[in-house]
Amino acid sequence: MNFSNRFLFLAAVLFFGINLQAQTNNTTIKNALLIAAHNKSKLENSGQLLVVYNYQSESHTAFFVALEKKDNRWIVKQEPVKVGIGKNGFAMPLNKREGDGKSPTGIFRLGKLYTYEKQLNTLLENQQITADDKWIDDPNSDDYNTYVKGTTNAKSYENLLLKNDAYKYCMVIEYNMNPIIKGKGSAIFFHLAVKKSSFTAGCVAIDEENMKLLVNWLDSKRNPTIIMGNFNVLKSGL
Repeated sequence: MNFSNRFLFLAAVLFFGINLQAQTNNTTIKNALLIAAHNKSKLENSGQLLVVYNYQSESHTAFFVALEKKDNRWIVKQEPVKVGIGKNGFAMPLNKREGDGKSPTGIFRLGKLYTYEKQLNTLLENQQITADDKWIDDPNSDDYNTYVKGTTNAKSYENLLLKNDAYKYCMVIEYNMNPIIKGKGSAIFFHLAVKKSSFTAGCVAIDEENMKLLVNWLDSKRNPTIIMGNFNVLKSGL
């Protein structure tokens, strides 16, 4: 292959690669908007929506799209990216169990942001993490699936200040909180992915660049919400 033909070939590969990515993004956005539309009645009070879905429920990766409501319509706030979820994919609705390695399916409010940083440009309720901060995942504890500062009698808990950056930005996904049911799952967060395509124990993990965009955009007063699960489940309405 001479230089001219080689250049044309590489240009064609680049063009079709970009075009394919654009088509993938368009499909991902279209499906996120479809999910929002088919769950409209349960999202009426939300002004900011994170959509997380996959096509194979057992997959530990998912698509993520951020939507914002304007004039009662959802518009795209951030371009789609891939995120990590539970190592065993999504649990079916109401079937999440403690320790099953699955992310819950459903519609949940995004709560408090825990962070390693002292000051943040964010409208979310937030708190800097210290070595005393814990989240209880012991189903036999009275503090199951709650935040605790200081000592605890729980036999199992997560330290919120880790030796890596996973919880550098850590938003609470308010799953199994109103009410809390023992054994139905705990410590479900939207946090940083420590490496690409990394799975979680049941949380949602995203890269730091996109997380920072979310932290700067999300506003507690707009009732930020996450809808998450398998596409076929979510498009049928929860």
